Amino acid sequence: MDGTADGLVSRAARALAPRADELITDVAGCLRAEVPELWVDPELARMTSQNIAEHVAGVLGGLEAGLGPRSLEPPPAHVDRARRLARRGVPVTVMLRAHRLGEGVILDGLLAELPRLTDDPGLVDAVARRLLALSTRYVDRIGEQGILAFQEERDRRLQWRMSLVNEAGLRVGTALDIARTTQELADLAAEDFADLVTVDLLDSVVRGHAPRAAERFLLRRVAQGTYAPGGAPEPAVKVQELHSCPDGSPAARALATGRPARHTAADRATLVVPLTARGTTLGVARFSRHRDPARFDDEDLLLAQEIAARAAVAVDNACRYTHARATALTLQHSLLPRRTAEQSAAEVACRYLPADGRAGVGGDWYDVIPLSGARVALVVGDVVGHGIHAAATMGRLRTAVRTLADIDLPPDELLTHLDDVVIRLSAEAAADPDPDPGPGSRPARGPGSARGPGSARGLGPGPGLDPGPDPGAAPAGDIGATCLYAVYDAVAGRCSLARAGHVLPTVVHRDGSADLLDLPPGPPLGLGGLPFEAVETDLPEGSLLALYTDGLLEGHDHDVEAGLAALREVLVRPAASLEAACDTVLQALLPTDRPHDDVALLLARPRTLGADRVAVWDLAPDPAAVAPARAGVARQLTAWDLEDLAFSAELVVSELVTNAIRYGSPPVRLRLILPRTPDRPADGPARAVLCEVSDAGGAVPHLRRARTFDEGGRGLLLVAQLAARWGTRHARHGKTVWAELTGTGPPGFPDLTAGL
Repeated sequence: MDGTADGLVSRAARALAPRADELITDVAGCLRAEVPELWVDPELARMTSQNIAEHVAGVLGGLEAGLGPRSLEPPPAHVDRARRLARRGVPVTVMLRAHRLGEGVILDGLLAELPRLTDDPGLVDAVARRLLALSTRYVDRIGEQGILAFQEERDRRLQWRMSLVNEAGLRVGTALDIARTTQELADLAAEDFADLVTVDLLDSVVRGHAPRAAERFLLRRVAQGTYAPGGAPEPAVKVQELHSCPDGSPAARALATGRPARHTAADRATLVVPLTARGTTLGVARFSRHRDPARFDDEDLLLAQEIAARAAVAVDNACRYTHARATALTLQHSLLPRRTAEQSAAEVACRYLPADGRAGVGGDWYDVIPLSGARVALVVGDVVGHGIHAAATMGRLRTAVRTLADIDLPPDELLTHLDDVVIRLSAEAAADPDPDPGPGSRPARGPGSARGPGSARGLGPGPGLDPGPDPGAAPAGDIGATCLYAVYDAVAGRCSLARAGHVLPTVVHRDGSADLLDLPPGPPLGLGGLPFEAVETDLPEGSLLALYTDGLLEGHDHDVEAGLAALREVLVRPAASLEAACDTVLQALLPTDRPHDDVALLLARPRTLGADRVAVWDLAPDPAAVAPARAGVARQLTAWDLEDLAFSAELVVSELVTNAIRYGSPPVRLRLILPRTPDRPADGPARAVLCEVSDAGGAVPHLRRARTFDEGGRGLLLVAQLAARWGTRHARHGKTVWAELTGTGPPGFPDLTAGL
């Protein structure tokens, strides 16, 4: 028998080995009492128990084999378990204390065996000192290894957390869209941080209104992310579903207090973090772990709060932009014509598409304005900039165009007056001491700049685009616009057009070819001091005129020249209707329904009136010519099967011809026009006839209030009572007074033909 200290240590370890399970139980009991942090969840407790068993077996086996301090190795999984403790947020001091407590229990067990193995006090004392030295060196060694592994893991996790926070700043909030922003948060967190992530926003936040009392905790599921599709339990609430948040639930507490909550169940650990931005709670994000249901530690909670805080700012920006964009879209659509006005000069189809979320709502517009004499005005324009202010400016310009069109100004003169309107608006904007561009707007792009309407965005002037004025000449207040104004005359079959810095229109001829109309460029609106020039062109029936804004031509994958070529190619294709042609054009040139710039498109197919629908009389400047004029009108209306309008027409013609002869200058001409009647419902208005009297004089007739004993001054009042509409338009030489008769008269006036 070996009587040395090392021999006695080996014999003590051999004697204690049969009771290793009892020793393991003692160590576990000690650790449960002294370091409960290692037993907070089943997975951590299982790892701690395995570690105790392997350390006990390793120490007893090494001592029995006579290994020295340098040869006594810790279990192979010791370093890996230290890393796992670090990942779970267990402090390193807890790990070191557990090692010392465990080795103390083992040492006590070995020392208790010594009196049974020898009665030599000196040998027992030497063995005790030997065991103390061995245990101290062993604990120091495994402690050093554990600390190194622990610190490496902590450094790695710190870098990972910083990387995840940085990635959240890069990946969350890439678009001003609520659904996309919240989904980016869910996808990011589901990759490394949690197995299941759901994002719920208050329904009042999504809809942009103050919550009512009953909607305090009414949530809408806006996003959901999982580590692996099908690997996580399917949430009971689907995306875009509304659900209530019960009082007292973790989500309700998070919404009410603005503080996060965490809880651990048997199969899942969950963090509930409020999404708060600018002092307002927008909703909650839930992070759950079920693959490895370890509890979330304090650092996990801080990380989740940091990610949620960054995401909440992005969500708040998206909500604000979405609501501002919805307001601008509502304003834009309210300012655009809901349906094109009924007129007989041309068949028209129109489209407006707002820009995508990055650009925002713009100021593009179109309009169809019925004019006297079987004519129609076709308008397309583009206000610089985006947002509510651009939409509001568009509405003001559209109203100005309609007002100017009502006085029948030629296209070039109308654009001159519209230019003055823009200059005044620019001056008002420049004088505003605190201009607010409004949410969702972006800096205006002045005409003549590389981004201005009618320019090729830095590509230089292409076909159909203006070279523009001096690039430094931007309108005051950064307000400007481009516009194309066309007037089509169905009697003459001709169209007069003028443009202010706008893209050239395209015409499809009856032979199937398509060309750009060559129009003088004209400066963009808002520069002032430069003239506009109108051009007349034949536009026979069977042709097609296309007006549009530059957003239609400038796509993500092509330049203006390619856009114009594609447009001509699409326009010459046969189409079932103009509406179908509009859809085909948009689908071909704009592959997505969210273009990068807003788009206005107007297609017009002209209708011409033949000689059988127009009657003209040249009248002598003599009052005796009034009676033959009345008789000729009556005969013509009979030929058109409009005898019911004869009485009103004769009265109107008598008054207008008499005024032209008395106050105007020769030559005097009377014209009756029978416009084509568009498809109308059975209970729609009656057929109409247009009466026009032209002379070379410049005096404009106007309504006046005739006094009781005045002999004249009631003629135009009679015309106004009998006609549905009437007015005066100027020509290069002279004027035309016109009236539209439908047999019903204007609203609010009695039918003077009743009982006759």
